[in-house]
Amino acid sequence: MKSRISILFLLFAFMTFAASAQSADTATEKEVWMPSKSIPVAEYYKGGQEAMYKFIDKQIQYPALARKNRVQGECIIGFTLNEDGSTSGFRVLKNAGAGTGEEAMRIAKMLKFKAPGPGFGMVASVPIMFKL
Repeated sequence: MKSRISILFLLFAFMTFAASAQSADTATEKEVWMPSKSIPVAEYYKGGQEAMYKFIDKQIQYPALARKNRVQGECIIGFTLNEDGSTSGFRVLKNAGAGTGEEAMRIAKMLKFKAPGPGFGMVASVPIMFKL
């Protein structure tokens, strides 16, 4: 019984290693992180979700404290998209810590959206990933 468990464990470990080796990124260009789901507010950003996350990736400055303590994770910033395309009511919904929430807030305030139209006041959120 123990030998079967050991063999299954070794097989699982080998398969996990093989899968991670195949998915290793060998490209020299930095890959832009994007969430797996489409964000509704991104349709009002000029160029769509991909352009929005390229802008975020270009503007992000990893906080020194977070880099020193190797803090990684996702920060979610909530805000209101007004009918004229302006934003207001920013708040940190999820914070990875060590200054990442403040940096995510700074970047979210820089985002410029197209006017969604009259009678439209959308409460939105944007996830921003911090990864070393």
